Amino acid sequence: MPALKFCANITWLFTDLPEISQRIYAAASAGFQAVEAAWLYDSDLQELQRVKNATGVEVVLINTPLGDAKAGELGLGAVPGREKDFRKGLDLAIQYAKALDCRRIHLMAGRVPVGADRATVAMEMEDSFIKNLKHAADVLTKEGITGLIEPINTRISDPRYFLDSPHQAAAILKKVDHPNIKMQLDIFHWQIMDGNLTQNIQKYFPLIGHIQIAQVPNRNEPDSAGELNFPYLLRLLEELGYMGYIGCEYKPLGSTNEGLGWNL
Repeated sequence: MPALKFCANITWLFTDLPEISQRIYAAASAGFQAVEAAWLYDSDLQELQRVKNATGVEVVLINTPLGDAKAGELGLGAVPGREKDFRKGLDLAIQYAKALDCRRIHLMAGRVPVGADRATVAMEMEDSFIKNLKHAADVLTKEGITGLIEPINTRISDPRYFLDSPHQAAAILKKVDHPNIKMQLDIFHWQIMDGNLTQNIQKYFPLIGHIQIAQVPNRNEPDSAGELNFPYLLRLLEELGYMGYIGCEYKPLGSTNEGLGWNL
């Protein structure tokens, strides 16, 4: 069985350091060979390139831009009427990804509008998402980059996020029908929304292009108190032959370095 590989999510880890470039150095010093991040767009791209080259770490994953963060947007992929802005954000994400030799971009779906009934707007939002994902698939294929969609739980983390279960994501991927768009498995979100992790992971494994982990319910280190048996889950991923990186997207209980004992 292949040994699992872990990357540091520097949006969540090493947050005592204010600059992304500082967190990359910290991750490398802690022994990580790769990092991922939600949004790098406030950081100077040339500086990020310099730090990446100096440390030798791989940048595994970035997200598309939020949209209008002040207006409460969290991605634009499934937001009707924002197609031009989605494409503009995708182009920016590709610019950063290419400069950092990053081969995965999380294409964020976005939120159900404030005051809207989810069931009422679901079809229109899904149609917009599918059209945007098909466009992204064509563009990303030419760049050698994989697009990812990630279900985010609506019970704890984000009540208005459009894409909230692996079943919904799988149905959308079937309609997009492109091998370059895959599912991002965040075990934290999947457990909260559906549980049944063994069967869901086995069922959707062929669709999975990236994995992230955190304990439930408090989103701390995998070996912290919680309801998930990570030795079992990680062994399952090994048995299934997962070859990619697993993103450490959790909130450390103390300092990041103090909480890394689970990965020794």
